[in-house]
Amino acid sequence: MTLMSYLLYLAALVGLAWLLAVWMARVYGGALPSALLRAEAALLRLSGAVPARGMAWGAYALAVLAFNATCFVVLYLLLRAQGALPLNPDAIGGLAPDLAFNTAVSFVTNTNWQAYSGEAQLSYLSQMAGLTVQNFVSAGTGMAVAVAVIRGFVAARGTTLGNFWVDLTRSVLWILLPLSVVLALFLAWQGVPQTLQGAVVATGVEGQEQVIARGPAAAQIAIKQLGTNGGGFFGVNSAHPYENPTIASNMAQSLSILLIPVAFCFLFGRMAGDRRQGWAILAAMAVMFVAGLAVVHVCEVAGNPALGAGANMEGKEQRFGAMLSALWAASTTAASNGSVNAMHDSFMPLSGFVMLVFMQIGEVIFGGVGAGLYGMLLYVALAVFLAGLMVGRTPEYLGRKIEGREVTLAVLAFLSMPLGILVGGAVAATVPQALAAVQEPGPHGMSEILYAYASATGNNGSAFGGYGAALPWHTTALGIIMLLGRYAIIIPMLAIAGSMIRKPQAPVTSGTFPTHGPLFVTLLVLTVVILGALTFFPVLALGPVAEETARLAGQSF
Repeated sequence: MTLMSYLLYLAALVGLAWLLAVWMARVYGGALPSALLRAEAALLRLSGAVPARGMAWGAYALAVLAFNATCFVVLYLLLRAQGALPLNPDAIGGLAPDLAFNTAVSFVTNTNWQAYSGEAQLSYLSQMAGLTVQNFVSAGTGMAVAVAVIRGFVAARGTTLGNFWVDLTRSVLWILLPLSVVLALFLAWQGVPQTLQGAVVATGVEGQEQVIARGPAAAQIAIKQLGTNGGGFFGVNSAHPYENPTIASNMAQSLSILLIPVAFCFLFGRMAGDRRQGWAILAAMAVMFVAGLAVVHVCEVAGNPALGAGANMEGKEQRFGAMLSALWAASTTAASNGSVNAMHDSFMPLSGFVMLVFMQIGEVIFGGVGAGLYGMLLYVALAVFLAGLMVGRTPEYLGRKIEGREVTLAVLAFLSMPLGILVGGAVAATVPQALAAVQEPGPHGMSEILYAYASATGNNGSAFGGYGAALPWHTTALGIIMLLGRYAIIIPMLAIAGSMIRKPQAPVTSGTFPTHGPLFVTLLVLTVVILGALTFFPVLALGPVAEETARLAGQSF
């Protein structure tokens, strides 16, 4: 793979996302063919929803919380009882209470942190009716919230943000489901299994028996990538040849990870009536993504001179190599995806630094489906406020004033990241039961702890694999942190949208600060870097920065 391949990847991503945004604008605008609208209306009637009833931000948030709470209870009970339920050809028992709690929270919050090994601990029923269903509806929840937040920023003055049940149904039915069917068929063609038959017992060339797990994998893998879920059917995720057998499957999944998050940037511009606004947000995300990818690429391709010449291939699949592994690592941590095609614990220290920063700033490059867009709008509000302070004007965005209420809510949402990562990580670094999970002492052990709590708070789900997070203390603590990372941002952002939509839109004047040009893109990037990345630099200095310093000095830990 060459650098030109990166350019082709980015060009394909932007082109496909632009086309998808055209369809998404029709979906959320209700401009669908009449047959589809009738099918949608029938489903909504069966559910008891009232599509014509708009929801204020509080009602919208309450619907999100009630739906997600119901999903958690159903999934938790399914995981606990799977041993007595059908579609369990390998007779796998139910999960322990703490592990079932962690897994249910993980998939409901779109984190997909895996403290279990899928092929060994979950039945086919749990994988399909439990995890795959949550892959759809948790992603649909993020997309619905993003559309509601966009309406709050761009719609005409009013009091409602739309209807959660309509937005959720449209996200799943007309966007996630069709894309997943196409991708699942492609993956099955590439060799990903899709069967309800149990594991195969084979005899190796040396006469030893080997149990080869299989199952309905292709369907789950498709939505795990498109919905930025990331939870693997198999324990080693997309490094497993049954999840990701070929270069073609790898590139298709890499594109799928960022497809919908990038499309949301274009959707924002369309809904705002000014496509330059979407391009500005996309440009800010792209600048940070490319910078991070460049660091990971250089570090992994150059490798560690102390181990000899050549790329760093420890923990990587030969069929992907250093470059495809670098692209995946940057993409999966820029989005709140968390799937892996290589062992992140084996990446070079500065590569780990980049992945940590991508998660610590709130998963806004490009973020989860929907979540990345509304997370970036949080930084937009703060950037516009800071710009207003610098020029002595009341800050405005898209004609609406950013005032004390919006800034207070944005700061509260922002603080959820340092609270979950720094406080959660600090506690984990002092509790004996938590420290038992660390693979090795020193800076790398700090990196492992920091990565786990950044991943949980950012609803990412990837991990430094040497960290034994399946201990009861961690399954419980990380489950709580995942809830904080998800809803401590969703609720304030809906509140900001509810406040913004009530304000009149002022006409653009010569004194209006433009929010679509290079100056605004630069300001937005600086806001993300200063408020997001620098908040965590002191603790990063104790982990990956200390590791890199020791490596350059010829030391090891």
